[in-house]
Amino acid sequence: MSFSLRVKNEICRYTNMGREEAAAELSAIMKVSGTLLLGGIRKFSFKIITENAPTARFLFKLLKNKFDMHSKILVKKSNSLKKNNVYEIIITEGENVRTLLKEVGILKEEEDVFSLDYSIPQNMVRTDLLKRAYIRGAFLGGGSISNPEKTYHLEFVTHNEIYAGDLSHLVNEYGLNSKIIQRKNSFIVYIKEGEQIADLLSIIGAYSALLKLENIRIMKEMRNNVNRLVNCETANLSKTVNASVRQTESIKLIQKKIGLNRLPKNLREIAELRLNYPGESLKELGEMLEPKVGKSGVNHRLRRIEKIAEELRKER
Repeated sequence: MSFSLRVKNEICRYTNMGREEAAAELSAIMKVSGTLLLGGIRKFSFKIITENAPTARFLFKLLKNKFDMHSKILVKKSNSLKKNNVYEIIITEGENVRTLLKEVGILKEEEDVFSLDYSIPQNMVRTDLLKRAYIRGAFLGGGSISNPEKTYHLEFVTHNEIYAGDLSHLVNEYGLNSKIIQRKNSFIVYIKEGEQIADLLSIIGAYSALLKLENIRIMKEMRNNVNRLVNCETANLSKTVNASVRQTESIKLIQKKIGLNRLPKNLREIAELRLNYPGESLKELGEMLEPKVGKSGVNHRLRRIEKIAEELRKER
């Protein structure tokens, strides 16, 4: 089961709501994934399409229990390569359909003229409870989340630019940073940060999915931290080895050309230690000296040795 289906199946189990909350959720679902059908003079019907069976059952029960609307469900095969089932929830109860569409903000009636309302009606989202219900419905109708093991990406697919702007603004009222892009004929409201996706799951009440997401985030962060530490250690080790090889070559050149006895005592001591202990760090070399010398002191002496070797190379 994909992570998106896990979230949708979880929020479909939330049915303990009043009529206003149900209307807000239904309004979002209908605007995101619904189609208005005209059957004659002033006769309306409405169709909602989903690929998720729990969502279809949820809509059927919501319409029946909260709005006393009897719908029918048709099951078809998708035209996609996967040939998944597609569920169509169709409402055809004459005058009741028009009343429902006006209640949930799909239709506007002015002077006996009907028109579609592409915005989010303010009465649908006037309280925090209704806002959460609306966002939950928008996710059921057109939301999806990528597998968080791979990437963080949540999106709502909408079909109207005005509606996408309203939905993005509504989501951002909770301190999120959703953005909008156009993809072919659709307008996508999306979030790409793991922490903000977790916040949105909390907003819509998908708490089990939220816990799973947080566990994945923790594991990914631990892996990233380990990788950073390993890369840092590898880089430091590589620098130490390269420096040791360079210093050893310089000391051997001095030994061959003029002999180490020509060096001052402090340089000769550190040169002999480096030859005898090529794999030791500067700190460890300094602790072998008598008296002990700090890391910076050892580094200073070895740099002087390399400078002498460089002068010998130029003379040659």
